[in-house]
Amino acid sequence: MAEAAIHRRITPPGFGEQVADALLSGRGIWPAVPAIVVLTVVAVIPFAILLSLGFSDFEMSRGAIISQTFSFSHLTNALTDPLYWITFQRSMNLALSTTALCLLFGYPVAYLFLTGGPWTKRLILVLTIAPLLTSGIVRTYAWLVILGGRGVLNSALLQAGLIDQALRIMNTHWAVLIGMVQIHLPVMILPLIAVMSRHDSRLVEASENLGASRIGTLRTVILPLSVPGIGTGSALVFTLTYTTFVVPQILGGGNYLNAATMIYEQVVFSLEWSKGSVSSLILMVTCLMVLVAIALLTNHFTKWTKGHDA
Repeated sequence: MAEAAIHRRITPPGFGEQVADALLSGRGIWPAVPAIVVLTVVAVIPFAILLSLGFSDFEMSRGAIISQTFSFSHLTNALTDPLYWITFQRSMNLALSTTALCLLFGYPVAYLFLTGGPWTKRLILVLTIAPLLTSGIVRTYAWLVILGGRGVLNSALLQAGLIDQALRIMNTHWAVLIGMVQIHLPVMILPLIAVMSRHDSRLVEASENLGASRIGTLRTVILPLSVPGIGTGSALVFTLTYTTFVVPQILGGGNYLNAATMIYEQVVFSLEWSKGSVSSLILMVTCLMVLVAIALLTNHFTKWTKGHDA
């Protein structure tokens, strides 16, 4: 019996077991295979279809494509159309302005989290995370109540006698900018808190013991150490702001046109799929260019942390 068990032929693992073992082993590229498959299905294939539509002239009949020819005409028309340049410039200015304001308002909050006590830190975390638990559409509609002609802001100013007639804030660039900053501010604060919280507090104590003021410590110690958080937060806020559709559509009104709303109108209302595809491609490429610039700047200002000569 024992000899039979010893000499029993060991069955080699099947293909399924080999794949499962490779995925769970943590070696090589195998653990990333599920993510690669998902990204291929939800990103690579749709992007390939998008490119095929943007660089094609096609004829349709009864909702089906009956002929398709390769062409650069749509891209050429987009790059030579002044409306595209104005629209993308407006979107870029809005995204950069929102990113700068989020950094301006968010950094002091992260610094207060760094220097505050336990209750202060809990309060900041609650106030920062709580808005993220509410839909962005709901938060955007809340600004209609605040900034409208008979909204909270105008009513307060009129009752205080500071203005004679209601301010026109809705359906303007300023309404869109205000909504963008409020909605995306937590996305800037959280990376800053994460980066600033992991630093050794003894560096700040050493700076103060050597006679540096609070401003000097902030400028020479805390600010350089928080550059990765600034870069991460800026990249996230810029991407979300540059490609957003809901806030400009609601707070900017029907006459406010940015890149995302232009693509929506081209695809949904005009049914110009080729133009929408080219616009989406331009939007993605310009967004990636800015993200690369942010990454290069972040790497430049953090070279000293990697032991290389600046």
